Amino acid sequence: MLKNALLVGGSGQVGTAAARALLAAGVEVTIAHRGTRPLPADLVGPVRELTLDRADADALTEAARGRDLVLDCMAFGPADAEPYAPLVGELGSLVVISTASVYLGTNGTWMDAATGDDDFPRLPVPVTEHDPIVTAEVEGYSPQKAALERALLAVDGLPVTILRPGAIHGPDSPALREWYFIKRALDGRSRVPLIDRGESRFATSATAAIAELVRLAGEHPGRRVLNAVDEPAATVLQIGQAVFAHLGHSAEFELLPRGAGGPESGVGQTPWSVPVPVELSMQAAREQLGYEPLGSHRATIGPAIEWMLEAVAEADWRERFPGLARYGAEAWFDYAAEDALLDG
Repeated sequence: MLKNALLVGGSGQVGTAAARALLAAGVEVTIAHRGTRPLPADLVGPVRELTLDRADADALTEAARGRDLVLDCMAFGPADAEPYAPLVGELGSLVVISTASVYLGTNGTWMDAATGDDDFPRLPVPVTEHDPIVTAEVEGYSPQKAALERALLAVDGLPVTILRPGAIHGPDSPALREWYFIKRALDGRSRVPLIDRGESRFATSATAAIAELVRLAGEHPGRRVLNAVDEPAATVLQIGQAVFAHLGHSAEFELLPRGAGGPESGVGQTPWSVPVPVELSMQAAREQLGYEPLGSHRATIGPAIEWMLEAVAEADWRERFPGLARYGAEAWFDYAAEDALLDG
């Protein structure tokens, strides 16, 4: 039985969800973070806090030593595996967050290397953990995460579970993609164009589901890589319908073919709009951990919506969520272009 857990980078969206799940299971939780981001009010008191710089390898090794469970939300490249090498035999279970974008397309490319529809990775449907991942030793998010995975698995005897989530959603998110629909509801938009006729699928991951996988991996140590996504994979249309249903907003979805507004148009292009499906299998998690899906995107999105509404109630969304602004979210809301296309 798990008695204690250390969550490295635990003040973020995955860490806070994991803290809540572990506390509910009676686990003593310590959240390690740099101290630049305050914890949600409901976690202040129930968890212990440890000021820690992830880059200080020696400090991380000592903080993790003897823990039943360590969750690392901050590991990025192969060097970040090094603090755990001395802990073989002194650590119950290590869980590290990777990403679904490590998967290599049959056309030889990967998500953050794609420049457009033509070179977007072509992946099996669904993708399993046995499918190939990026091997290119280059800079970039996906290659570095893939190199991290290899470095962790190269540590003989390390009880590590690597989780590969998709588009993450949940409370405490710095860049909640569902803002694409939430803001339209707040603005009273009655028509919403969607390219690919709303059929595009890009795997989503509720933080609550990731947290459940973290808890299970803590209770069942092993050496494994697991996908960590919602089931079933929602279409863009279903995501929009779920958000609007939660908000009680009524709107007509205009289902358009890809490129309806021209090659340079962003009308109808959502954060989940990809030219080919990105769907991940959860069969391995069911078989290896006894995981039972917590629910679809629609069943799990409510807390994220409510959290975001509260967050923007007294602040401009660009100031409250600078990560969204950097992501280019301003371009999501070109209503003039939408109306021109739909009325044209």
